[in-house]
Amino acid sequence: MVPVLASPAAARRTTATRARFTVLRLTFVLSIITFIDRVCIASAAPAIRDELGLNAVQIGWVFSAFTFAYAFFEIPSGWLGDVFGPRKVLLRIVLWWSAFTMATGLAWNFASLAGARFLFGAGEAGAYPNMSRSLVRWFPGRERGRAHGVMLMGSRLGGALTPPLVVLIIGWSGWRASFGIFGLLGVAWSVYWWRWFRDDPAEHRSVNQEELQLIVDGARPERFDLRWRSLLDANLALLSLMYFCYGYGLYFYLTWLPTYFKEGRGFSTRQASLVASVVLLTGGVATITGGWLTDRLVRTYGVKVGRSIGAVFMPLAGVCLIGAALTPNAVQAAVLMVLTAACADMCLSPSWSMCHDIGRDAAGTVTGCMNTLGNLGGAISPLVVGYSLRWWGSWSTPLLITAGVYIAGGVLTLLVNPQRQLVVPGAGPGPGVRSRFSESGPPDQKIEI
Repeated sequence: MVPVLASPAAARRTTATRARFTVLRLTFVLSIITFIDRVCIASAAPAIRDELGLNAVQIGWVFSAFTFAYAFFEIPSGWLGDVFGPRKVLLRIVLWWSAFTMATGLAWNFASLAGARFLFGAGEAGAYPNMSRSLVRWFPGRERGRAHGVMLMGSRLGGALTPPLVVLIIGWSGWRASFGIFGLLGVAWSVYWWRWFRDDPAEHRSVNQEELQLIVDGARPERFDLRWRSLLDANLALLSLMYFCYGYGLYFYLTWLPTYFKEGRGFSTRQASLVASVVLLTGGVATITGGWLTDRLVRTYGVKVGRSIGAVFMPLAGVCLIGAALTPNAVQAAVLMVLTAACADMCLSPSWSMCHDIGRDAAGTVTGCMNTLGNLGGAISPLVVGYSLRWWGSWSTPLLITAGVYIAGGVLTLLVNPQRQLVVPGAGPGPGVRSRFSESGPPDQKIEI
């Protein structure tokens, strides 16, 4: 009998280590913690308003204080990840935000609460660009959509777990204790991250040569110079505006959703937290589904089609939200909210994958640009709700506005070209900062970002 020899590719699959999936697990857990620390204030908002005597507009500004700070510092923090690596930058980010999560529980009035949330947002800025940056360094291109889907699903799982956890902790020891408990989670994560993670997988003792070859996937990392004028690129602007639309809708769920179900639809506090959890958990399932779908469509139809599924799902989210705003039935509204979150979150992984398509080794800065606009949308959204409630006493008005924003996001998705990379072959040196990951790249290739 003639022995059947395995192909070199098959041999690599059977012998390669799987250390990159530890990186994925670490980013997944951090994504959970990130959204626990963000969403806990939404669930605690009724108790905070009662104790500190805040009105709807003031609590709207508290919600937005975090998001404005997050948006302002997003690009610098993403850039720092490209230059110094996500290992150091994420350590700083997580320790900072954990400290101000705990400080939130010490607030005594509107100013102190808004200040703590602003500093919390400033510290957390860059978390997702740097997590995304770590996936770029550790995963081959063909796996990045699914990897981002898993990482970003953690955000929805964290959001889904938070409402019942906060209600439980508030019943046990008050809303202030919940922020202290959640802040400690980030400190524990930071210790393990610093000890295990390395910016370059080639430097990690758990990665063998076979896995390193899979990660490299036949391509060498490019070198690039950071050229700030390239942030004015029209394609990047369209991507960022599309994500503004996504972020605008997302932050209604992260801030006002429990209050909407309680005050706008007549659910009890426990029912409102449970329904809010179901909405966010459904979004998590859609996030990982969107990651799988975008990779599959890219392999079958190419990058443009595969990354453009938001052109279908964002308008669908808008249609579902219109139905939720107009129906008088509370249960129907809750179901339509679930469908809205599912449709919107189908677009999440393709959006982040597009940053790597156009930014490549400068993905940290590119994702920072996109996420800046997303968080500006997220900062405006809670304020629109707060002022709508003051001026018109209506929940339908802000929901209809959000539906229109979602539909606009679908149109913008069609205009983004993920095949247009921010690369100038053969460009000479220009003003900017060179990535420390650039030494192994070809000397004549620059990524302008």
